[in-house]
Amino acid sequence: MPIYSSYDSDEQPEAPKIRLFDRQKSIHDLLGGGQVADILLWRDKNLSAAILVGLTIVWFLVEVLEYHFITVMCYSLIFLMLAIFNWSKGAGFINRTPPDHHTFTLSNPTIQSFHSKINTLLSTFYHVSRGDDLALLGVAIAILWILSVIGDYFSSLSLLYIGFVFLETLPALYERYEELVDEIAGKGNRNVRKLYKKFDSKVLNKIPRGPVKERKFR
Repeated sequence: MPIYSSYDSDEQPEAPKIRLFDRQKSIHDLLGGGQVADILLWRDKNLSAAILVGLTIVWFLVEVLEYHFITVMCYSLIFLMLAIFNWSKGAGFINRTPPDHHTFTLSNPTIQSFHSKINTLLSTFYHVSRGDDLALLGVAIAILWILSVIGDYFSSLSLLYIGFVFLETLPALYERYEELVDEIAGKGNRNVRKLYKKFDSKVLNKIPRGPVKERKFR
């Protein structure tokens, strides 16, 4: 007669799920949870695609065709104004509702979200610059130096465009393949920790250290 364990396989507790950067919130909440997060995660595909295509056209006109940025912006605003004018005046002929002015205004939650993110960024910059965590300060300086080197080979507009493309594609791809990315990142993190333990036991622990002197307090 076969012997079975006291717990069925379906009743065994699952291992805790490890998320990238040990985060507790969803990627949508980390991005603000508002309309900006919906755009970056392609919840509104038409709006996200329109913004990406529009910025791509602006980048192509300025960087490739070498139009001046002010010229491109002025022509874009003229085109937008004419489109709104024709839509408003011809809405009755095409049985379409004219655009509402609220469409072109930012809601209070959106403004508050931007304000909160800017304050968080400034506060993080201040605490990193204080040097409480020297390793983090060194990493921040190294990243800024790398960006300064990259800036010698790309224009500011190209860097902003590349950054926006990454910002609008990487979060969406991560949300779609979240489990796979978290699994790969978890394995990589465990492998790095194992290598560090080996390096610590075989190299760092063998470095001779001087005697620790006790501090005398008066």
